Amino acid sequence: MSVKKQDNLLKDFMVEAEEIIETVDQNLYLLDSEKDNGGEPSPNAIHSLFRAVHTLKGSAGMVGLMPVSTLSHRMEDLLDRLRLGKLNWNIAVFDLLTEATNGLRTLLKMMNSPDQKRLDITPTVTRIEKMLTGEALQDESPLSGSGVDPEILKTFTEYESHRLTENIKKTFHIYEIRAQFKMDSFDVDLARTLEQIKAFGEVIASLPVTGLSLNEGIMFKIIVASKEDLAQKEIKWAGENIQMVEVKTAGFLNSTGAEKSVSPRTHEENFDSIKSVTQTVRVDISKLDTLMNIVGELVLSKSVIHQMARTLIEQYGVTSIGVDFQKTLESMGKKIGDLQENLIQVRMTPVGQIFDRLLRMVKKISREINKPVNIHISGEETALDKSMIEAIADPLMHLIRNAIDHGLEVKEERSKAGKSEAGNIHLRACQKGNQVLIEVEDDGQGIELQAVYQKAIEKKLADPKRDYSPKELIDFIFLPGFSTSKKVSDLSGRGVGLDVVAKNIARLSGMVDVSTDPGRGTKFSITLPITLIIIRALIVKIGMETYALPLNSVSESLIADAGDIQSIDQREVIQLRDHTLSLLRLEELFQMKLPPSRKGSLYVIVIGSAEKRIGLIVDDIQGQQEIVIKSLGNILGTMAGIAGACELGNKKTILVLDVAMLIEAALKKNR
Repeated sequence: MSVKKQDNLLKDFMVEAEEIIETVDQNLYLLDSEKDNGGEPSPNAIHSLFRAVHTLKGSAGMVGLMPVSTLSHRMEDLLDRLRLGKLNWNIAVFDLLTEATNGLRTLLKMMNSPDQKRLDITPTVTRIEKMLTGEALQDESPLSGSGVDPEILKTFTEYESHRLTENIKKTFHIYEIRAQFKMDSFDVDLARTLEQIKAFGEVIASLPVTGLSLNEGIMFKIIVASKEDLAQKEIKWAGENIQMVEVKTAGFLNSTGAEKSVSPRTHEENFDSIKSVTQTVRVDISKLDTLMNIVGELVLSKSVIHQMARTLIEQYGVTSIGVDFQKTLESMGKKIGDLQENLIQVRMTPVGQIFDRLLRMVKKISREINKPVNIHISGEETALDKSMIEAIADPLMHLIRNAIDHGLEVKEERSKAGKSEAGNIHLRACQKGNQVLIEVEDDGQGIELQAVYQKAIEKKLADPKRDYSPKELIDFIFLPGFSTSKKVSDLSGRGVGLDVVAKNIARLSGMVDVSTDPGRGTKFSITLPITLIIIRALIVKIGMETYALPLNSVSESLIADAGDIQSIDQREVIQLRDHTLSLLRLEELFQMKLPPSRKGSLYVIVIGSAEKRIGLIVDDIQGQQEIVIKSLGNILGTMAGIAGACELGNKKTILVLDVAMLIEAALKKNR
């Protein structure tokens, strides 16, 4: 995996993880509130908590953040006990889950601040494991791990715990003094020793230790805090059997969050710890659509004002007011352009999101049909509009399934052909100007054009008396219900797939080209505009009607003489350099009534790309303009050849032509 892709995965994970932790916080608060109000903990809240940490565990594991994955895993175990009723919800559980959640948040923060010290999650994980194994955590002092003898900590009062914590926070030295006294005078000796200790420190607690015989006397353990390093002092103890050992507490509070554990409900919140880890905001795509529509309206308004400015100059000539008006208009146009460009960028999503899903599908299908497949991906960082990313998911899925099922040979056939046993599928993406090219290429057997021809004859789609070029034969495979497969499988063979590909890509104003080489493989090339929200269009006139042609589908325009048009097999064509270009008259397709046939010069707009190019005959070209395509609704929206409607700067509403459907219609007519 490339470094850039890994970085992108981590960024996505951080956003998702922060949302998950917010969900965990909300449900912890809900459960705690219910408990405080005397109610029972909500099963839904516990389930929601469980699902959240389960998701976090899996996502963290996928990006290699094992501390987050490990801590989430142990939380998941704890929550699983809760939801199954094997553990009761109580303050100890709440405190432990809160501590673990804070730990997760700290771990995520460390991802953005590598300079921070590493968080040791072991104490929290250990406490969860003890709770899972039934050890009563309430008997355990929150200062466990501080270095002080746990048996002593168990006897601490709340005040003694507080004093020990405060002294540790001040980074004072903590000592354990063991003093052995005779039974007959221990009270006096102990009092004298304590007074001596108070001269250089605070006595936090003292308690007798059992185990000595009466002859040996009695031993006391005294916990002392001192600002001074007593190891550097020569102390002459009042008794003979007195020993002092320093307790190592350094880093205890920083690494375990013991301060939180001592009094989790009363301590002052560390607000820095609850700051957002990322600066990313997730926005519903529908809200971006709304913003984009507003920008689209601004673009149209700009065109209207431009028209007004031109009218003003035409009527009154160049005036100072007119010049100021023009300058303000240009400034406003630039700002609208910047706003439009930035909003489009916000909607851009790398196609790698779809490629990753396809990877999983390839592995699954490969195992199911016992065809080893290597998939090679490149250009996954290429960006497309979010709505288009989702729209191309199904077409790509169909192409991949066809490549595996029909394109790639079985292992034995590949070996005979001198190929590797594992088939290869290349999934590529790249940007070309305002378009994105996505290719699906396999190194299989290629398309059997003779079989396609026979099937087309059988289905009465082809004329048996006519010769068809390879390109014309390939066009048949995109027809509904067309399949050369002799058997129907779960993957393909029903003739449903490539027609879906063609229709979906056409709806996106895109085009599909196919190249195939017998024995060497097939390549599907999909060309798409980067976005469909606001596009530049060529405004043309046919008869009395005005139409918009998406500029990304126009390769060139030319003026031809009516006498240059020839007829081949009842098709109108002209010679464009070394290529014969089929012509389409929109009035025939739309059954429009036009004046008698045009004579003299006429405009021909060449639309499409590669082998799928036709010439659209129009009467006039009225320039270019940015347009916002609007849907025509359920009735007119199904009209072949029409992609939608748009409004021009003069507030006139016109139809936007669907180039892919026009090409398809022209090709059908030519067959």
